[in-house]
Amino acid sequence: KPFRIYKFRSMRQDAEIKGQAMWAARSDSRITRIGRFLRSTHLDELPQLFNVLRGDMSLIGPRPERAEFVANLEQTVPFYRSRLVVKPGLTGWAQVKYPYARSDNDALIKLQYDLYYIKRQSFMLDLSIILKTVIEVLSLRGS
Repeated sequence: KPFRIYKFRSMRQDAEIKGQAMWAARSDSRITRIGRFLRSTHLDELPQLFNVLRGDMSLIGPRPERAEFVANLEQTVPFYRSRLVVKPGLTGWAQVKYPYARSDNDALIKLQYDLYYIKRQSFMLDLSIILKTVIEVLSLRGS
């Protein structure tokens, strides 16, 4: 179900050509200096806690994607829609195993991790994801 996701803006206001969604690259020139800091510390994701409190998102699950990306990925990546059966999460198995995606092929790899999580959800797996996420955030290895 579509919802408004909250984030701190980390890119220039004119980052998208004619409103067209584009994958972000790790050293993307559209990212501002402050945005690079926000991304490296993952602080750009902090407002999504509001989405969790509102019930739009869970703490753990497949990351939400923009509608434009979903429409494209459903056409190019088999079973992509299967990841939409659970509530999206602030962090997930795909994020701790394959942190950065910027292409359809990357989306396919992340989908495999998302489907693994969906099939094997458990308290221990969630705990593992939380611990790996904390380590990632503290290491400042963000995008």
